Amino acid sequence: MTTRVKLPHNFAPRPYQRPVWEAFDAGQKRLLTIWHRRAGKDKCDINFVARATQMRVGTYFYFLPTFAQGRRIIWEGMDSQGFRFLHHIPQELWDGKPNETDMRVRLKNGSIFQIVGSDKIDRIVGTNPIGCVFSEFTLQDPAGWDFVRPILRENGGWALFNGTPRGKNHMYRLNEMAKTNDEWFSEVLTIDDTGVMTDADVQAERDSGMSEELIQQEFYCSFTGGMEGAYYTEHMAKASEDGRICRVPHDEALPVHTAWDMGLDRTAIIFFQTPKSGLINIIDYHEDGGKSMAHYISWVLRHGEKEDYVYGEHIGPWEVISGNYESGVTREETAKNLGIVFKPAPKLSRVEGINAVLMLLGKCVIDDVKCARLIEALIEYRRKIDRTTKEYKEEPLHNWASHAADALRYLATGRRNKHMAKKKRPRYTQKRVGSDKREGASWMSA
Repeated sequence: MTTRVKLPHNFAPRPYQRPVWEAFDAGQKRLLTIWHRRAGKDKCDINFVARATQMRVGTYFYFLPTFAQGRRIIWEGMDSQGFRFLHHIPQELWDGKPNETDMRVRLKNGSIFQIVGSDKIDRIVGTNPIGCVFSEFTLQDPAGWDFVRPILRENGGWALFNGTPRGKNHMYRLNEMAKTNDEWFSEVLTIDDTGVMTDADVQAERDSGMSEELIQQEFYCSFTGGMEGAYYTEHMAKASEDGRICRVPHDEALPVHTAWDMGLDRTAIIFFQTPKSGLINIIDYHEDGGKSMAHYISWVLRHGEKEDYVYGEHIGPWEVISGNYESGVTREETAKNLGIVFKPAPKLSRVEGINAVLMLLGKCVIDDVKCARLIEALIEYRRKIDRTTKEYKEEPLHNWASHAADALRYLATGRRNKHMAKKKRPRYTQKRVGSDKREGASWMSA
């Protein structure tokens, strides 16, 4: 028996929401909607994907910045009338009870709808989605899009992004690309375009203490302001203005040092050199998750051979001297047996470490290709916000950007570690290197 229901269900697109639906119906498969706060992004997009599940049988993912947000906002969330977002996929179409643990709904026609946190991307490895919504993409780990984009390219699938600006981060760059790419539909809507809010509404927010920078960001979709609560955004902007985010060639006359953050879920590794000029040349970056220490050490050693790196110091978190992976053997001992001798960074508070990074960033030159993810993470890294007071805390928010930022924190503090300073460094002959012919400035040792 065929089940017939009307889609969209319990929803009618507002006039300003219709163009993205029409673009999809016209054949566009890459869609970007940058709409102001309270424009109804998720209510629109859950209906968008609900209809898509009936147009083509397959797997559909709805990405939120975190798994917890996916549960709170979409799986358990309701609109102002008390209607659950999930029920925009009519229950008459469900094939049995939803999987509460994985937030997955199987439909009678064979399609699957699943909510995914971009912080838990490993949960969908091996899947083959044909449609994906990236909600609040500006706050997401961009690796989620990098993971599914080749899959969607191969199977003719589609992707829809929504969000509100948070400075000139990865969503800003996505929009700049989309504006001149015929494959993409892109749209920026402010309250002047939608009529959802009035000037009086905005003034009420202003009178209640909302900053003008945040008002321009949230209601007028301005990318010019920095990300509120971010630690390093201004310093990264200055580095860009100074031309210190560019191609940074490896200087074969100097050793390559590494700085590691060894997380339970992910490991981040920064490769850097220290020329006589006093600059910190960050030439390479690697991040991965779910692997053993043996894997990362083997990767670093193989990568060094491939790139002709002569390794100097390897800086790890102070816990490296006591933490262990198995059998009570410390990470430091494990690493030494595998071929890398770690020097632990000093035990400092995160605030002290962040201050050390702030002092260091003015000296950093960062490769814009090999370290693209590191750059994104440093722009994104920000403070926690108190949900009750709406004020920022001193402690950082733990999200996808934390691992890269922590690796830089160990770099900043580990370079001053007395234990490292006492070690005799090998002598290197300075090579005369010509200017780099690749695009961007050439930053070589003095």
